[in-house]
Amino acid sequence: MARIYALLVVLDIILLVYATIDCITTPQDEVRNLPKVAWILLILLFSPIGWIAWFVAGRPSSGLTSRAAGSSHPAGTGLRPGGVAPGRPRQVAPDDDPEFLEGLAKQNRDDEKLLKDWEADLRRREEELRKKKDEPEES
Repeated sequence: MARIYALLVVLDIILLVYATIDCITTPQDEVRNLPKVAWILLILLFSPIGWIAWFVAGRPSSGLTSRAAGSSHPAGTGLRPGGVAPGRPRQVAPDDDPEFLEGLAKQNRDDEKLLKDWEADLRRREEELRKKKDEPEES
């Protein structure tokens, strides 16, 4: 029985060291669910729960990280360089999308027109109130 416990302790230490090194060498933007420092503390303070949680929930989802694959995208994802899947249009940022910008311009024109209408209505109502005030009260 003592041999089994000794084997489990050695296995725990090996996986603890491996998980800690893996967490430290993983880029911050690839770590999932918690900040990297929190993962390191979780692994070191709560063994074996910490390293099990790291392998299940904290480690990058692909087997190879982008630095291990030697390119800008994970290996085996089918992505072209630049992160675009074959046959899919390239995503455009909103400030570079002509349709989005045209929609903003139309919305701005509509808002300006609405504001001018409100201002005209307000001036008309204020004028009506002034006229009522200036008229002598008939009793």
